[in-house]
Amino acid sequence: MTVTTADIMTAPAICAAPETTIAQVASMLASNRISAVPVCAPDGTLLGIVSEGDILKPFSESFRRRRDWWTGVMAEGESLPRDFIEYLRADLRTASDLMVRHVIAAEEDMLLPHLADLMTRHGIKRMPVVRAGKVVGVVSRSDLVSAVAKSQLTPD
Repeated sequence: MTVTTADIMTAPAICAAPETTIAQVASMLASNRISAVPVCAPDGTLLGIVSEGDILKPFSESFRRRRDWWTGVMAEGESLPRDFIEYLRADLRTASDLMVRHVIAAEEDMLLPHLADLMTRHGIKRMPVVRAGKVVGVVSRSDLVSAVAKSQLTPD
């Protein structure tokens, strides 16, 4: 039996709109126990993807140092008002601000060897699945591994 992406994908996909706040994206990921969401236009067209890693970047030490440096430059030796500092620290970004725009997507009829090749060659953990440019599902490496285990497929 030939196994395709459509056979193993999770559908429908949980997607974010471009204007979804990062706090809302983080909540979507946590509540659904997923590691990324496709960002889609209202008609379902794939625009990008936001992952846990994208959300965590601003919490890294190097990012904090750059932010503190810019705050110091803006203050030029003077104290900045506390509410202004809090405003600067507030995360007002949206999914469209953080999303990766160049997304490798799978087609529903893609066979597992081709899917595995794409994922390993590009270091992809999960991929949106599209039909005519519109997101219809998501497939992850764990979906692929589960399919291999169930069908006991062997590499050529």
